[in-house]
Amino acid sequence: MHPVMMILLTIVVYFLLLMLFGRLTSRRANNETFYRGNQQSPWYMVAFGMVGASISGVTFVSVPGMVIHTEMTYMQTCLGFILGYFAVAFFLLPVYYKWNLTTIYSFLHHRLGIRSYKTGASFFLLSKMTGAAIRFYVVCIILQRFVLDAYDIPFALTVVIMVCLIWLYTRRGGIKTLVWTDTFQTTCMFTALILIIVQVMKAMGLSVGDAVTAIMNDEHSRIFVFDDWMSKQYFWKQFLSGIFIVIVMTGLDQDMMQKNLTCKTLREAQKDMCSYGLAFVPANLLFMALGVLLLLYAQQQGVAIPAAGDELLPMFAASGALGNIVVVLFTIGIVAASFSSADSALTAMTTSYCVDICGRSNDERLRKRAHIVIALLFMLLILMVKALNSSSVIDVIYTLCSYTYGPLLGLFAFSIFTKRGVNDHYAPYIAVASPVICYLLQVVMKETTGYQFGYELLMLNGLLTFTGLWITGRRKEN
Repeated sequence: MHPVMMILLTIVVYFLLLMLFGRLTSRRANNETFYRGNQQSPWYMVAFGMVGASISGVTFVSVPGMVIHTEMTYMQTCLGFILGYFAVAFFLLPVYYKWNLTTIYSFLHHRLGIRSYKTGASFFLLSKMTGAAIRFYVVCIILQRFVLDAYDIPFALTVVIMVCLIWLYTRRGGIKTLVWTDTFQTTCMFTALILIIVQVMKAMGLSVGDAVTAIMNDEHSRIFVFDDWMSKQYFWKQFLSGIFIVIVMTGLDQDMMQKNLTCKTLREAQKDMCSYGLAFVPANLLFMALGVLLLLYAQQQGVAIPAAGDELLPMFAASGALGNIVVVLFTIGIVAASFSSADSALTAMTTSYCVDICGRSNDERLRKRAHIVIALLFMLLILMVKALNSSSVIDVIYTLCSYTYGPLLGLFAFSIFTKRGVNDHYAPYIAVASPVICYLLQVVMKETTGYQFGYELLMLNGLLTFTGLWITGRRKEN
């Protein structure tokens, strides 16, 4: 069968299976089911599914290609992730369960006030819509380039079809459906990843031991950078940033936390969080090992290495260069990873809009309409992202995270670690001013000293928001 037809058939079969999961899990579904899964989710299923939801299609495509320009230094960030997940488990989850929250931003209402609450929810919606659109853009553009362009199908139609597919299986069961589909999709993704690695080793004539040795001896396998503190890859920048990336992109993100809040108890939610936090190092190590193997295979075959890291895996996998089985595995991998992150993003944004912005958690008609409107906005933003040109999409996501999640970090840190009151009127202005100041500071530092901010921009952004709240706040809470 032609590779193009194999990819299309794979997507159709995969989608039908997701629809089956959606149908089975959405019986007698209501708003409580959609938002909180009736708090009946087994913690081990949530943990396993969250690995796939957190990884997304960006990781599947972008992380292997990162070794071209930055070797395996991304693993320094992944090591920081571990401490970040433990911080979320033992500092943030107890707060969320204590208040029995549907959305985590409701805590800001209890602690700071209504304007701080709406500000936090608004920054989440902006952050999640932008980040999820960039992630989902990856799978859409790859399918377009390697499959649909051959049939003269416009990119806009590709986006519409893909988002509509997600809307169809999440529209009724919401978060309850996602706990089950994420488990299925994570299984598909890691099965595909491991089998692709096996196929690459087979094509190169390497055993497992030979492959490990070849990866360790390659110049692209460097992990640690301690000798250049000006570099974006300097260890302490990456490690500390990894901690705070998890705190904000998981612990302060309704999308990531909504599934954790479906666990029966706080203890089960903590077991879930720690389990999938520990899984990130071996998971990302596999992706980067695949990247090094692909570079070695390219050298062996005399193939030119692409300038854009995001094109490394698709160049071999989707084109059929490694055989039709890898075409199918690659398709399953990116679709599973992309759907598992995009579907939860749409559900979380719907939840936050209805509960946080509108304050109508029991209005089922509003929830259904909001789900449709957010899906439409999601489509439009993906089309806007198409104009984006970056050598690594994952860097773009983390840069945007530094600007949009920073205020959330400051708001929650102030709420949890101080007893000081705030002037709630100023909270929105402080939250907007912080990323603006960060951007200007980044430009000035680069021009005057040559220093380049990495992901540590996130910490600075949060510190500015925290400081602004402290200066404008009150000594004692009323």
